[in-house]
Amino acid sequence: MDNKQKVYDWIDQHEKDIVKLLQELIQAPSVNAYFDEEEQYKKEGLAQEVLKGHLDQMGMETMLQYPDAQELKEYEGKPGYYGDHRFENRPNLVGVLPGAGGGKSIMLSGHMDVVQRGSKWTHDPFAATVEDGKIYGRGAVDMKGGIGAMTMAVKAIQGAGLKLKGDVKIGTVVDEEAGGMGTLALMAAGNRADGCIITEPTDLQIAPLCRGILWGKIVIEGRAGHIELKQGDWREGGAVDAIDKGLVYLRAIKNLNQEWAISKNHKYMTLPCAVNLAEFHAGEYPTTFANHAEIVFDAQYLPREKDENGLGSKVKKELEDFVAAVAQTDDWLRENPPHIEWMIDADCGETLDDQPFFQQVVKSAREVHPESGIEGIGFHTDMGWFCNVGIPTMNIGPGNPRLAHHSDEFVTVQDMVTCTKMIASIIMDWCEVAE
Repeated sequence: MDNKQKVYDWIDQHEKDIVKLLQELIQAPSVNAYFDEEEQYKKEGLAQEVLKGHLDQMGMETMLQYPDAQELKEYEGKPGYYGDHRFENRPNLVGVLPGAGGGKSIMLSGHMDVVQRGSKWTHDPFAATVEDGKIYGRGAVDMKGGIGAMTMAVKAIQGAGLKLKGDVKIGTVVDEEAGGMGTLALMAAGNRADGCIITEPTDLQIAPLCRGILWGKIVIEGRAGHIELKQGDWREGGAVDAIDKGLVYLRAIKNLNQEWAISKNHKYMTLPCAVNLAEFHAGEYPTTFANHAEIVFDAQYLPREKDENGLGSKVKKELEDFVAAVAQTDDWLRENPPHIEWMIDADCGETLDDQPFFQQVVKSAREVHPESGIEGIGFHTDMGWFCNVGIPTMNIGPGNPRLAHHSDEFVTVQDMVTCTKMIASIIMDWCEVAE
């Protein structure tokens, strides 16, 4: 029996242990500290301690590392830095399994924090109920399922009696759901490897890139007036409906997206970048023309569009110029130009397909799951900082990403088992099994 088959057999025989580990992680509520949630559910440190106990039992060298905004101040203006974030009882966890030498190292990474419970659950979000081959709970998909799979992949290699040449490192971070300062701290602390797998949910697809995300708000001023009365020319004090002026931008954004569909696509992305309209706020009273309007949007950018700081300032400038150009088409807007207030810039990353790590990951993963396609992730993951410091990084994880943040979030037991095998295969090929 070859080495891989020994590992796969071990995984099949320990399916219950894979499920149990995920249950333990879900049952340690780790809602991000910056979310509106009851304090009893904000236990990121507790969840890290649960995982640390498993890594300790596996003989890994473990340490808890606490991010510190003051110590990271040199990264101000870089991805993931938020000077007001605090990390009491919110540590990163690093575990190292030293290899025998002569092989390449790998980092397995994921975020331990989850979003708030939300509503309309039919299962207790922190009970980790198993029903009909599904494990329910907040974080089951995003992304404690991935953390469980990568941990059990390492344990399976050990359980099969194998030793690796290269080091295996596990790095679980906090704060991903609120900006990614945990991964910034992980990299700033000097944690490095020759390749990295982030186990965000990909539905077992292989994702070599994620897009950057920009949240912004177009602010449009009007002039209030009685909505039931005829208004004079705005130059003579007549009312101007901010909703009507907002419609100018809604139409223009549709045209912009047609242009972006051609200029901002990628061979591994199923959808081009776009300006997605999320919210429209306007008006104060039913009988008054809107004095003010705000259009909240989500826009994406590609890794090739990152600026020198690793962020999306080039695309920000593109959108600011767009808003200014649209204003020139309307007399009122020309005299009262709208502006964008920026809210979030979440970075992105990419591993090119000519890199050895890309090629090895695809080959090793498809040995287990031939149906795995290569498909970039439309949402943000923490891969940007790994790529920024020169670590080739790929995303592979269990669970349908569309179930992330949902009520009754779940991952299937079968996905957990398959993903554990895929990650084990990657580890053995990349780090190499020692004789």
